Amino acid sequence: MKNVVFIFIASIFSSIGFAQGTVSIKADIANRNGDILFIKQGRMIVKEIKADEKGAFDGSFEIKKDGMYTLFDGAEYATLFLKGGYDLKIKMDAKKFDETLTFKGKGADENNFLAQQTIEASSSDEEKLLEMNEADFTKAMETKKATKIATLDKSKLDILLVDTLKKNIDAEQKGLIDYYKETQANKKLNNTVAPDFDYLNHAGGNVKLSDLKGKYVYIDVWATWCGPCRAEIPFLKKVEEQYHGKNIEFVSISVDVLKDFEKWKTFVTDKGLGGTQLFADKDWKSDFIRAFNINSIPRFLLIGPDGVVIDANASRPSDPKLVEKFDSLLKS
Repeated sequence: MKNVVFIFIASIFSSIGFAQGTVSIKADIANRNGDILFIKQGRMIVKEIKADEKGAFDGSFEIKKDGMYTLFDGAEYATLFLKGGYDLKIKMDAKKFDETLTFKGKGADENNFLAQQTIEASSSDEEKLLEMNEADFTKAMETKKATKIATLDKSKLDILLVDTLKKNIDAEQKGLIDYYKETQANKKLNNTVAPDFDYLNHAGGNVKLSDLKGKYVYIDVWATWCGPCRAEIPFLKKVEEQYHGKNIEFVSISVDVLKDFEKWKTFVTDKGLGGTQLFADKDWKSDFIRAFNINSIPRFLLIGPDGVVIDANASRPSDPKLVEKFDSLLKS
């Protein structure tokens, strides 16, 4: 859910203040993903902070607007609220990015609040919402909205942040409602025969889904430009290694556009991607992709040996539930 929440917040970057000033950020990051932290406003990089010889980050920079920014450490990111004069000290372990992210200094209250919001949005509460029937879901969403507004009204946070988050609630609700509808549609695909595909194989020739009958097929729909997709690669490699020689075929389908075909080929080779690497014939418009209502990635599918869909919205490689599912299937 973190990626969905980030889209909500990113959508309101335009509704921020116009005060400006200097912001100071110091960061102590264990197991960091890179040697440079990027601070972005929307898609624009406003500051690069390089690690010193001790691995610490320390940088000051001017901002043209008070409001929402994003801090990137590799593919991981956190939403920041910045105002001129803020002096933030950040501490975290990148292996547990969201769970360990804490702030001290001027502006800490606002940013600790945002960090907590991210954890709550990624919690099992959101998963429980997706399991509800439509009537209960609608009621729960109304309660959720009222609770958020009440929490913000009672808070002593900066008024600009409070106003921004209040304006964001409706967009957040719409995003969750759309996601709920997509999830319900996906459930209807379970226990149906998966449509076939015939895609170009990175290793040569073409591969059809029907060629893989007799095996469980775990499909990763992704693209080279997709940050969250790339973040799953190390986890996918680990799962592939864990089930090597078992009756599970790992298939990755790229929805990169045709002009990026060579980029895809190079990426697969350079990153040493395993499994069966395929290139969808018409990117997002491919019949197989459209049959599963795929309009956001990464998306994972699990097909049974008989070609029947087990889960049209399977767990990600980074989710321990995936291994539990595989073990259960292989034992049955």
